[in-house]
Amino acid sequence: MANRCLICDKKKQVGVSSRHHRGVAGKQWMKRAQKTKRTFSPNLQWATVDGIRIRVCAKCLKLIKKEQPKGNLPEIASK
Repeated sequence: MANRCLICDKKKQVGVSSRHHRGVAGKQWMKRAQKTKRTFSPNLQWATVDGIRIRVCAKCLKLIKKEQPKGNLPEIASK
């Protein structure tokens, strides 16, 4: 199963995680903060829309819950 929202197509993103090191007098480059790559995952939740179970991000789930009583549901991408 893809780690992706079916409505807005939000997916994993790559970013940088860095640590905070305070400077040392005179030798600030010896204690330089390390930077490592990491992934940021979307906040995916299971939701049932029109009897279909789909994985959507929390932002789209909020939109679905807001629009469901009115009947204005967003288009679901069929993939």
